[in-house]
Amino acid sequence: MLYDLIILGGGAAGIFAAINAKLTCPTANILLLEKNAVLLTKVRISGGGRCNVTHACFEPKQLIKNYPRGEKELLGPFHVFGPGDTIKWFESKGVLLKTEADGRIFPQTDQSETIIQALLQEAHRLAVIIKLTEHIETLEHHESYFTLHTKKDQIYQTTNLLLATGSSPQGYKWAEQLGHTIQKPVPSLFTFNVPTSSLKDLSGVSVNPVRLQILGTKLVQEGPILITHFGFSGPAILKLSAWGSKYLHEQNYQAQLMINWVTLSKEIAFAKLQEAKVLFPHKTLLQENLFDLPKNLWKTFLEMLGISYKKRLIEIPLQKLKNLAQKLTEDRYQVKGKTTNKQEFVTCGGITLKEVDFKTMQSKICPRLFFAGEILDIDGITGGFNFQNAWTTGYIAGKSSF
Repeated sequence: MLYDLIILGGGAAGIFAAINAKLTCPTANILLLEKNAVLLTKVRISGGGRCNVTHACFEPKQLIKNYPRGEKELLGPFHVFGPGDTIKWFESKGVLLKTEADGRIFPQTDQSETIIQALLQEAHRLAVIIKLTEHIETLEHHESYFTLHTKKDQIYQTTNLLLATGSSPQGYKWAEQLGHTIQKPVPSLFTFNVPTSSLKDLSGVSVNPVRLQILGTKLVQEGPILITHFGFSGPAILKLSAWGSKYLHEQNYQAQLMINWVTLSKEIAFAKLQEAKVLFPHKTLLQENLFDLPKNLWKTFLEMLGISYKKRLIEIPLQKLKNLAQKLTEDRYQVKGKTTNKQEFVTCGGITLKEVDFKTMQSKICPRLFFAGEILDIDGITGGFNFQNAWTTGYIAGKSSF
């Protein structure tokens, strides 16, 4: 049998592509092959099992700023199918969504199973054929069709082929075989290990906002940071890791991190301390927490610099205040390694973007070959952006394959 479309990969992008292909051409013979025994694995475990479906960012020009790679290419696709369309689609299937304070969008049930069932029920309603535990061993491209051979000695043939294999090395291998070049995959979202951190005893303390910089580079981020027993985590660290993923990989995750705890210049921080010395000469610095830092962190900084809690501001030398201003604005830590959250694992790397037509998600090199999702060299920061890439590229690839 010659299928009209075979989709390899049963994740978010693959399932959504299958649904939209079938909606576009209801009479088409569409087959989805998944190598594992379970579909939508990342959907199931993402967001702590709640599934961060998308993000409440509805202006494409703002939305693309959350993608370290793929920013330029996704602008057009997000005009076609963006977060607003994702929300409408799931709500049309009876899934009620909620937006949290930070913009992340989840099902009201707080259960990823709600999203999974909505997708699988629609695929079933449309009679999409799905086969699990199908391991493709070889893939051949003929002039007008593709042939796939499985480990079970099955042979499948299709007019159109859509690769939605995520960060699977096998998917990259097939794409290369069909003429594409691959940007080397490396981890994109990770936290920083700082074995020599003097703040480990403050694990669990967070500060918002801070300004971060990888010294010797232009890599800068601002936002919340979380002190951990192994170093630093939190949204600002994850953003920095995403934009700096390739550089940090090249450096074997050894780098110097500078933290500005108060997002002020050293000069302004020093001026504020001097002003406090004049206005509140008989108060202590412990009492006068000028920068509203968590009390334990503020106390730790004072201890590190040998500033007594009992000494009044009038008794503290200006040099000590200058040292404190420097600590608050130019605090340096040696990063030695990373920690990735296995459940939220994201890579950068994949199909070179200039080889793909983003109006259709079709290969510019191999006719009738389409891509969707994380197999592309696109990655977003944490917050639902990677799923939005899956819905958007899956939607366009599915509709364009007919």
